Amino acid sequence: MKAQSCEYQLRHTVPPTPDPEARLRARRAALLEFERVHVQKDESSAAAESRAKKPARRRFPSSNTWLAGMASACLAVVAVSVVWLLPPQQRQVPLRVPVAIDLEFISEVTPQAARLPEPAPASTPVSQPPPEQKKPAPGIARVKPAPARVQEPPPEPQPIDPASLEKDQATAAEEVVVSATRVQQRILESASPLVVVETAKKRRNASESEPSNTSLEEVAVTGSRRSSRVRDWFARRASAPSSPPPGAYKEEGRDKFQHFETNPVKRVADDAVSTFSVDVDTASYSFVRRQLNAGTMPQADAVRVEEMINYFDYAWPVPESREEPFKPTVTVSDSPWGAGKKLIHIGIKGYELPAREQPDVNLVLLLDVSGSMNSPDKLPLAQRSMALLLDSLKPTDTVAIVVYAGAAGQVLPPTPVAEKDTILQALNALRPGGSTAGAAGIKLAYELAEKSFRKEGVNRILLATDGDFNVGITDTNELKSFVSREREKGVYLSVLGFGQGNYRDEMSQALAQNGNGVAAYIDTLSEAKKVLVQEATASLFTIAKDVKLQIEFNPATVAEYRLVGYETRALNREDFNNDKVDAGDVGSGHKVTAIYEITPVGSKAQLIDESRYAAREGASADRRGKANEYGFLKIRYKLPKAFRSRLLQQPILMDAGVPAALEKDVEFSTAVAGFAQLLRGGQYTGPLRFEDVMAQAEDALGADPHGYRAEFLELVRKAQRARGM
Repeated sequence: MKAQSCEYQLRHTVPPTPDPEARLRARRAALLEFERVHVQKDESSAAAESRAKKPARRRFPSSNTWLAGMASACLAVVAVSVVWLLPPQQRQVPLRVPVAIDLEFISEVTPQAARLPEPAPASTPVSQPPPEQKKPAPGIARVKPAPARVQEPPPEPQPIDPASLEKDQATAAEEVVVSATRVQQRILESASPLVVVETAKKRRNASESEPSNTSLEEVAVTGSRRSSRVRDWFARRASAPSSPPPGAYKEEGRDKFQHFETNPVKRVADDAVSTFSVDVDTASYSFVRRQLNAGTMPQADAVRVEEMINYFDYAWPVPESREEPFKPTVTVSDSPWGAGKKLIHIGIKGYELPAREQPDVNLVLLLDVSGSMNSPDKLPLAQRSMALLLDSLKPTDTVAIVVYAGAAGQVLPPTPVAEKDTILQALNALRPGGSTAGAAGIKLAYELAEKSFRKEGVNRILLATDGDFNVGITDTNELKSFVSREREKGVYLSVLGFGQGNYRDEMSQALAQNGNGVAAYIDTLSEAKKVLVQEATASLFTIAKDVKLQIEFNPATVAEYRLVGYETRALNREDFNNDKVDAGDVGSGHKVTAIYEITPVGSKAQLIDESRYAAREGASADRRGKANEYGFLKIRYKLPKAFRSRLLQQPILMDAGVPAALEKDVEFSTAVAGFAQLLRGGQYTGPLRFEDVMAQAEDALGADPHGYRAEFLELVRKAQRARGM
């Protein structure tokens, strides 16, 4: 017997370990073959009877039934033997083959260009090579099988579930990997919204066989179904997803705020002048509200007292002319937390531009679509917020959309608001994924704003982000310098913060302050409506820029003073008259409130002892006739297109009091200031408690059309429960 013969190999082959599944399949095959033979026998008998009735002719004898049965049995034995001889991993035929779509030589891609091949049928042999692919025509996706991988023998095969197989085949069409090296930057026109194509030149050092680590730095493609990233199919399935699940960042607790010390009490004899820049931001209040609604006390640096106060509207008098955009209101009242002390309120409200005076707007929406924005309270909330903003714009205003993740890209060129559906379609098609190259996005947004610059209009970038920049320029000072240079060209930058867990407030504040814009924090859709609808004109139209306040206190009447809040807005005394020093801007209808706590001369509430050797200045003050003044207020500002500042000034009289029309506003703003100081630790609030704040705020609710003051009372109660007081 020859060693190469099949019989010799069958005799000398060591049988493998019995496989119950294979044996069961072999039995089923034998039974099916047996049934088939008997059906053929019955059909043969019927045919013979019909032939017997026909005229006699010469017939050849047919095979005996037992010979057919023996042949079938031999076939079954051979089939079982072949199955047993196969290794376990080859006893099942793979039913689908992963593919990767290579767009290496594509210059223009359309959604219809990339198509997955039909999955291989289940009966395809394992050793059968895939069908030969024809060379694609220019501009058409080239489909190639994923590279073969050497794998360890898997565990014993499991029975195949047809239902799960159909599900896997249906899902396979969604598991598409798109890679590219050069793609023209353009908007893809398709029935399904596919947007954002932005590329950079890819380095060709690595070979094609190496796994690609290309991120959105090479290509960012976001569409209606899922973002595409350059990943091998198996690597994407085995590794963690590029975008974390919603809420994943909330566990990291990486919210960052600029640290600052509470303003100290100052002695007038040592430092009689206080100078600061106005602040119209409200981000702190929204973030504190979110924390308290979650049952958590906010960190101290998240509480900026001036932003808590300025969140609410107050009935400060409104100027009548755009040439004099505001006039100050000064009141003097007793301090509720310091017996023997006084509170000086300084309130201004900007001139409200009527609709006929509002210039056209060139608005660029800069949206962070990185992986850190993959949460319902981030990118989805930002998209809905931007949709609300469109209702506040005129049909002749234009809106452009720029996004950034690992790289930046233009989603929508400047489009008139009259084409609202086009803008909304581009907004709703965005999906998050990738790292955060915020600086690249800011630069691209400025370039686009300058290309569509309106000389007689408003040119503004509205950035929506969590502030988590981790690619490109990440240094805050470097970004501040860049934004400061760009604002001189007439393009301003405002920032809307979103999310929690990795929120970088200090980045948002720095960009807004240096970009002549507003910084707000959007925690709910209601807050988006407040900022972008009810206060839209204040956010878009600047009526005065570089607004600075300076007070010189009278040492004859004031022993000590303390500015409540504005720690991050302090200026040097010499900065007040220097028009080169940037300060805060005031928008149409904006309100600004500042509170000083003073200790009159002779009060027992004085914290700092008199200097033994200091010269007494009371007599000289009396001779100047200033004994009835607590101090002197000066305000500097520039008109939107001016380069030289104007000056407003007026004395702060001791008997100023509080007008009846402003009593509730003064009381409520005082309650908010006390609450904010308690959240920061209450260093100078004495015996003040949350109950005292609630009592004062309840008495001063006044007109509350939007329910913001009532909401404040509930926040005080939640803070009391969170602290256990």
